[in-house]
Amino acid sequence: MRVIRLFPLLLSVLSMAGCASFATSATSKLADNLSSAILNQDDPETVEAGMPAYLLLVDSTIESNPGNDRALLAGSTLYGAYASAFVKDAERARRLARKARDYADRALCVRDARLCNVMERPYDEFAAAIATLKVGDVPLLYTSGTAWAGWIQANSSDWNAIANLAKVKAMMTRVVELDETYSHGEAHLYLGVFATLLPPALGGKPEEGRAHFERAIELSAGRDLIAKVEYARRYARVVYDRPLHDRLLREVLDADAAAPGLTLSNVLAKRQARELLASADSYF
Repeated sequence: MRVIRLFPLLLSVLSMAGCASFATSATSKLADNLSSAILNQDDPETVEAGMPAYLLLVDSTIESNPGNDRALLAGSTLYGAYASAFVKDAERARRLARKARDYADRALCVRDARLCNVMERPYDEFAAAIATLKVGDVPLLYTSGTAWAGWIQANSSDWNAIANLAKVKAMMTRVVELDETYSHGEAHLYLGVFATLLPPALGGKPEEGRAHFERAIELSAGRDLIAKVEYARRYARVVYDRPLHDRLLREVLDADAAAPGLTLSNVLAKRQARELLASADSYF
């Protein structure tokens, strides 16, 4: 909390000194460091209790520097993670996921005016716009895709929201084309989930999903435990492969959760693995 009290004063002093560019750099660094500290935390309850204060702090950095795309992306990541991992109230989750989405949209517009409101355009125009993005745009593209995926999940009963899935899939496909290793290969994880959302009889593609899950695991060298959990949940259960299901989940439980940028996710993955294993007898 001391940081929260001092940060506006810090910005004020920097501004009075005429160091605008340094203030922007400090804002970006603080936002990035907050995001990193939270993602590397091994106690989810500490994060859940403290996250609202961090969210307000990131909001303040964005308000001070509304044209800072790095701060906007950090805000989008934190709001999205909090909404999906900790918020149980459906209406609140939708509200927070919307903020994550809006911050990502603003970052797109800040980066390139041609990307303003890109998700609202017809698919062909949208696809043409993201096709212009380069390797340096991957963090922007990936964060925007995850924010939209989180918002769709929070609004899963709204067909207007679900209609945007094709665009989110296109964003993750473009990330894979540009740099499939980004964020531990998690674009493949999203593509695996998208391919297995429906059962095969309704158009689902479990084998395509399996390939993406295995590639995500390979690219993270097995350190991203949520990839194995989703592989078990979305593929092994769909095709009723109990040995694969149980092997993947036991590997998650046996693994060390600590990994740079993945620790919080891994701790939560272990909890989900225990729940899935506990329900396996009644499922298979």
